[in-house]
Formats: sequence, C-alpha cells, structure tokens
Amino acid sequence: MTNLPLLLLRHAHLYDPVDRGVVDLLIAGSQVAAVGAGLGPAPAGWPCETLDLQGAAVAPGLIDCHVHFAGGGGEAGAQTRVPPVQLTHLTLAGVTSAIGLLGTDGSTRTIAELLACARTLAFHGLSTWCYTGSYELPLVTLTGSVRGDLVHNDRLVAVGELAVSDHRSSQPTYDELLRVAADCHVSGMMTGKAGLLHLHLGDGKRGLELLRRALTETELPARTFHPTHVNRQRWLWQEAKALARDHGCTVDVTAFEADADSLDVVEAIEDWLDSGLDPARLTASSDGGGCLPVFDRDGVLLHMDVGRSMGLSDALVELLSRGRTLSEVLPFFTSNVARLFRLRGKGSLSAGADADLQVLDASGRPTDVLAGGRWLVRHRQPVVRGLFEPG
Repeated sequence: MTNLPLLLLRHAHLYDPVDRGVVDLLIAGSQVAAVGAGLGPAPAGWPCETLDLQGAAVAPGLIDCHVHFAGGGGEAGAQTRVPPVQLTHLTLAGVTSAIGLLGTDGSTRTIAELLACARTLAFHGLSTWCYTGSYELPLVTLTGSVRGDLVHNDRLVAVGELAVSDHRSSQPTYDELLRVAADCHVSGMMTGKAGLLHLHLGDGKRGLELLRRALTETELPARTFHPTHVNRQRWLWQEAKALARDHGCTVDVTAFEADADSLDVVEAIEDWLDSGLDPARLTASSDGGGCLPVFDRDGVLLHMDVGRSMGLSDALVELLSRGRTLSEVLPFFTSNVARLFRLRGKGSLSAGADADLQVLDASGRPTDVLAGGRWLVRHRQPVVRGLFEPG
C-alpha cells in the first residue's frame, strides 16, 4: 500500500476529544501537522491525498490499556489458553494504541512472548506497550526486577495485572504490595514512564482494602495505583467510586457482558458522570484476548468467554444512543488513558499529535481508521491484516 507524505482531511467534525467543530486536518507522515478551518492546499509538486469527509465525526483512535496480546486463559488446562490477539481484533474497533499484559498464567507465557506479540502489532501500524508481571508474586519479569524492566526496556511501561482479592492471586500481603508499588513509582520517576501498578480485582470480600490502606498510610501518590475490573461487583464499584473521590485514584472499568451482580461499562460510565465524580479519574479497557471465566464456589471453571476490544466501540455507540455526547464520553477511551500512562502524542488530535484517528458514522461506529498516518481500515474493511489472518 502506498503511503503519501501528506493527507488532507477536509470538513471533519473534530472531537479532540473536545468538540472543535468542522475543520480541516493536515497529516504529514505520522503526525498531525495542522488543524484549522479552510487550510490551504499542499504546495505545488507535493504529493497529497485529499479527502472530503463532509462533516463526518473524527476522533482520536481508542487506547485500550488492557489487552492480552499473547492470549489469556489457561485456568482449566493448556487447551483453554486463548490464542494471540490478531491485528483486526483491534483496528476494526477503532483501537490504534494498546498496552499488553499477562494474566493468570505467568508459567507457560512469558514477558518475552508478550513483547514479541507487541512488536508484531507495531510492525503493522499500531502503537503498543506492555506491562511486566502477571497475576502472581514473585513477579514474572524480563530482567529479574521491576526497575530493571522499566528502566532498560522502552516498551515496558508499568506493572500488571497483579491480582488481589481473587482466589487465583498469590494472596499478596500489604507489605508485598507496597514494595511492588514503590518500585513502580520510582521507576516511573527515573524514566518518565507511567510507572504505575495495574491491579486485577477479583470478587473477594477484601475488595480495595489494601489500596485504601496504602493511600492512607504511605507517601505513594494516588496515581501509582490503577485498579481494574472494578465494575465486576456492584459493592466493589461503590468502593472504587469512594477511592477516586476520597483519595484521587484513577480506576478502570472493563467492557464485559454484565450480570445481575455487575455493571456493564456503559452503566458504570453513566453512573460516574451522574455522580459528579472527576471525569479524569476513570478509564475504560476491554480485557481483549483475555479469558472471562465463571467459577463455582470451589474454584472450578464452569464456562468461559473471551474479551473483545470491540466492546469499547460497542460501549461508545451505546452511550451516544442514550444521549451522551462524544466530547463527554471519548476521554474515558482516549485522553484519560493517554494522560495516566504518559503516552505522549496520544489521545488528542491537535497539531503535533500522532496521526491516530477514526472516522465515525452517525452512530459512533468507526468506518475508517488511521494509525501513525497509515490507513488500516477503509470503508469498514481492513486494508492491513496480520500475516496469519485470513484475507
């Protein structure tokens, strides 16, 4: 596929994610070069593709901060290991940036494998990073330590998903949790990376108890802790809201199918907005490629589903259908994530930002996806596929 050095998008209704009205965007290589109404044509002799979007909405590409690049699962034997995530699993959902992680299985899956999957997705145009660690303690790492991984590997940006309040966790003590969090915080200071601890929350009755104690008793900043799956139980959701309100912690909701005891991502986002909580303190992720298991009281797997990044796009469409505006809900999927994870150039479409965007139809569903200045989806069809994806 030919990549033109310049791309001019005319008459785009830009959400940055703030509503900027109808403007033109000039893309130069992998970056947004200029944004404004009535931009002039490219200089004579410069190859430039020009598209008239006729007022269609343009938004930053989604940032999915919880994807099992190498696949999740394995809780009921090797046959339940989920395969690696394919490129179009992400791009058709409007995702242009993603952060990969290990889950329950840090024995047959490794950080090296995770990094290889991240590089594969990046080869095809996505921006990818990874967490070091998994559910368990001692942490699974690449170099032997959190600081070594975060300092010496540019793609490793945080620790996750360390499990708490879950029968599959290593049952970390308070002091063990603090030591990992402290390494995350200092590593972030040393590198300018996110340096946060992304925590898997299970259904256990202790909930967020260890985090509340850490935020009350230690000097660690609230941004160090990023608990996820907090919408899996309604009582846990109330604890998460209190953690954000009372301590300034940012929490993460997951786009899974809810039951009577949980909230789906749309219900959680609407409740957050209606509760008057700081909209910057909430992010949404998909658990893409991860196993979504259901266990009996003895911890035996009853059945499982697999997380999909498309759940984020589905949530955006549903929120808009309920009367929410793009500028109101896009930050949960874009700029909030970019800010928390210190992903420079991501989550916005101002001049100088990375050229990661999606063109949306009237419902909010992506029709075209551009990542790093390269079209990956056009007219709802992938134009770039992974090497082993069916064509």
